[in-house]
Amino acid sequence: MSPARQAGREASPPTFTSREFRAALGMFATGVTIVTCRGENGELVGLTANSFNSVSLDPPLVLWSLSRNASSMPVLAAGCHYAINVLAADQQALAERFATRGVDRWAGVAFTEGAQGAPLLTGAVATFECFNRSQYAEGDHVIFVGQVERCSHKPDASPLLYHGGRFYTEHPL
Repeated sequence: MSPARQAGREASPPTFTSREFRAALGMFATGVTIVTCRGENGELVGLTANSFNSVSLDPPLVLWSLSRNASSMPVLAAGCHYAINVLAADQQALAERFATRGVDRWAGVAFTEGAQGAPLLTGAVATFECFNRSQYAEGDHVIFVGQVERCSHKPDASPLLYHGGRFYTEHPL
């Protein structure tokens, strides 16, 4: 808990709507990831997330967040390991599929199995194999902090970007 909250201070109520907040957040350009894991009974779980960030180099830590109401929450919250797959510019269709409910997200998806069983998506520009180190419930989401056990990347690959509610596959970098 922050010192301000420990001292009994509270945040002021927002002066904006949820829609305005979402639109403002959309102005922050991000990469696009798919978080993957394998449940206790072997089922494959995966979801698109752009709430990915580095936390620490020593130890190597990353974070991402998931809605408390997500259907994949029970598996991810209980699991020991997951992978974060940073998508390449040519993987927009995969990002859209893993963000869609009621479809077979894994049909025809090429992947290899990580050291601890989490699926590593073929073609990703980077992968992070993580131990599920800690979870923090905040607002309507849970923040997952993963301790990276293995990572890999393709230095010359172009990433898929997301900004203002749109995907970008070409960028002037």
